[in-house]
Amino acid sequence: MSVKIRLSRHGKKNYAFFHILATDVRSPRDSRFIELLGSYDPNTNPATIVLNVDRAVYWLQNGAQPTITARRILSYKGALLKKHLAEGVKKGALTQEQADAKFNAWVSEKEAKVEKKKESLKVSKADAKKAAVEAESKVNAARAEELAKKKAEAEKAAEEARKAAEAEAKAAEEVAEEAAAPAEEAKAE
Repeated sequence: MSVKIRLSRHGKKNYAFFHILATDVRSPRDSRFIELLGSYDPNTNPATIVLNVDRAVYWLQNGAQPTITARRILSYKGALLKKHLAEGVKKGALTQEQADAKFNAWVSEKEAKVEKKKESLKVSKADAKKAAVEAESKVNAARAEELAKKKAEAEKAAEEARKAAEAEAKAAEEVAEEAAAPAEEAKAE
């Protein structure tokens, strides 16, 4: 029986997460498996990977072949490095303590990189939010200024219309008075 380390899809449509499995090559993608090694959630930034490194190394040493994506995940979490160091210990190139020290140093460095990325993402998100608020306040100020201009123009037009109406009423009154004056003169004669 040949064993593969591969991913099994779970979750909702457009929101998948994956189980990392050691499984028989002949079994379908999401069905029977030999052992659950961890999980992979690509929906977070950075992606969340939970992996039992020791069991992954066990399966790799026993001939399990990882798929391309599973190989990248195993490399990211250090399972392939741990297997490589275990091979070095087996050959006598280094001791178990040296291999453990190298692996722990690599893991701490990797965790520091991940934390740095999380911090930079948090800072960039805050900066983007701040820039969006500033842009929105500029747009709101421009909109308020434009509204004030329109309101002033409308008041000015209303004032001009009122003055024109008063002048027209005055002119109509004068015309009525002038028309009434000759009529009164004709009556008086």
